[in-house]
Amino acid sequence: MPKTRNILTLTDKKLLALEKKANEIRQDVLRMLEHAGSGHSAGPLGLADIFTALYFHILKHDPKKPNWKERDRLLLSCGHVVPIRYATMAHAGYFPKSELMTLRQFGSRLQGHPEITRLPGLENTSGPLGDGSPQSAGMAYVAKMNKLPWHTYCVMSDGELEAGITWEAAMFAGKNNLHNLTWIIDRNNIQIDGYTEDIMPLEPLADKFAAFNFHVIEIDGHNIREFVDACRYAQSIFESPTVIIAHTTPGKGVGFMEFDPVWHGKTPKDKTELNKALKELRTLGGKIESEVE
Repeated sequence: MPKTRNILTLTDKKLLALEKKANEIRQDVLRMLEHAGSGHSAGPLGLADIFTALYFHILKHDPKKPNWKERDRLLLSCGHVVPIRYATMAHAGYFPKSELMTLRQFGSRLQGHPEITRLPGLENTSGPLGDGSPQSAGMAYVAKMNKLPWHTYCVMSDGELEAGITWEAAMFAGKNNLHNLTWIIDRNNIQIDGYTEDIMPLEPLADKFAAFNFHVIEIDGHNIREFVDACRYAQSIFESPTVIIAHTTPGKGVGFMEFDPVWHGKTPKDKTELNKALKELRTLGGKIESEVE
């Protein structure tokens, strides 16, 4: 049997609690974006389930000791979706939730793209799309050379796979058998100019990663159990890096945002639009709450 790290068993009760938390985090993301008046809605909403699972079930980390040496490394390559990371970190206890409303303000620690020097708990500064893949490969390589116990994860957008630097990093990771590296692709099929398959087709995406010596797992990115199982399985692979292609719905949970590329870089325009979106999420949250009870 392959040797695995200890990702705790995901009970039905814990799963429902994670789903409830993801819904709460989505609501905070919308409040942040409406208050800031600029930013990206679709990607953060689509990644809420994944970030909730990472911070509340999968990662080895300590909000009270953000620089703990044995922590897992989580990099965000697509920096424009950082509101979901900020919101999840606040819920996890890295900083007060009240600070979320400073998003994109001058002097705030919560800039429109993450800056490692501003906020403890971030692993990289990201702006140019594609930079997270080589950064994460480098971190995983260091850990492998020095036999360090932590795992490196990198969340990436599908649109950034159009950047050549991603595939250079993939060659490096595959050649060096970085089994301690997991890339998570937000496969939501949109980018700022429209649909990925219209602008620069990515399929057959799984075959492309397999050709670079990656172990490929495809999942429903809103099925937290599937994601947890994929991460557990990735840690049992000792001969290659893993990529989890997570199929997500951009704008997840808000009907008028879902699958519409316009919301890639757009926020609720006012309190009326915000409340309309929050109402949908509260309705969904009520259904989850009844299941939890």
